[in-house]
Amino acid sequence: MNLTDPVPVAQALIRCPSVTPQDAGAQEVVAGALEQLGFGVHRLRFGGIENLFARIGDRAPHFCFAGHTDVVPPGEGWHAGPFAAELRDGALYGRGACDMKGAIAAFVAAVARYLAGGELGGSISLLITGDEEGAAINGTVRVLEWMAAAGHIPDFCLVGEPTNPGLVGEVIKIGRRGSLNARITAYGVQGHSAYPHLADNPVHRLIRALGALIAGELDSGTEWFQASSLQVTSIDVGNPAANVIPASARAGFNIRFNDRHTGAGLESWLRSVLGQYMERFDLEVSVSGEPFLTAPGAEVEKLRSAIAAATGVAPRLDTGGGTSDARFIAKYCKVAEFGLVGATMHQADERVVLADLALLTETYRSVLTAFLG
Repeated sequence: MNLTDPVPVAQALIRCPSVTPQDAGAQEVVAGALEQLGFGVHRLRFGGIENLFARIGDRAPHFCFAGHTDVVPPGEGWHAGPFAAELRDGALYGRGACDMKGAIAAFVAAVARYLAGGELGGSISLLITGDEEGAAINGTVRVLEWMAAAGHIPDFCLVGEPTNPGLVGEVIKIGRRGSLNARITAYGVQGHSAYPHLADNPVHRLIRALGALIAGELDSGTEWFQASSLQVTSIDVGNPAANVIPASARAGFNIRFNDRHTGAGLESWLRSVLGQYMERFDLEVSVSGEPFLTAPGAEVEKLRSAIAAATGVAPRLDTGGGTSDARFIAKYCKVAEFGLVGATMHQADERVVLADLALLTETYRSVLTAFLG
């Protein structure tokens, strides 16, 4: 396999049906390619999840590419096999083509081109997990712990998530909002709807509490983040009777929050507001990620300039969208995200335009030259 060409690498990866948490040979495709390039490869299995860390060079600066080989289920509506890696009309089709097996192939090809150009000016590593689309417990988090213990924390990390809405070069993600999921159960006293004075309607309490949460402005945004947002995702009573006030009612919501907040601080705020409307309630909170920001500075400007030089597009800095594994990496080193156009990710007929894949490869090579010389 010609490793300077990202297409055959991407095809080999797509042909592995690595629907999370299954690996289906995808990690071995990456490992084999990197070993061929002279990397020392560490296959790291945690909780049944296949991951790898690979590094070439032992000097600073140390630049790391990070990504994931697991994909979401293909679903229905494909015009060709979702794992066939078909080339058609100037595009490569398949689950994971843009999120993010295409970017991993571009990592490999960019490194191959960089190494072919002369002496390695530092160290290059790849952190590749099989647990990004799933629970994200036994993937990047565990690999980072291993890297820290082994002395492999990089100076800068670039995650290959599909950041661009329409053109390769448009957007660099330098941060992400945090995400909090909450589930409320409000308790009352069951009774006949004709005798409400003998009951305590938890639905009414829940509605008033939700109204207060929705009406309460968490913030008006910051320099780099949009305003935090609370979105109700479900209200459930499960009451089949039209004349019975239920004993309990439930609701769920999600908060996407900027760096003015923490998960713990928001939980405290929620309990305070809910306590104003309910005497008895349960609140279950899970925080899948805290907000992070890699503040613009020398490294971000170096990344921005390298992308602009390769693509001819001046990328804007952004923090929107959902969470990614960069939230874990940010605890250890500076991190940003840049990858393919994400218009078809998680859809039927997911695809990457071959010209975009070629451009991303050259862009990653340009980034390596900017950071390592």
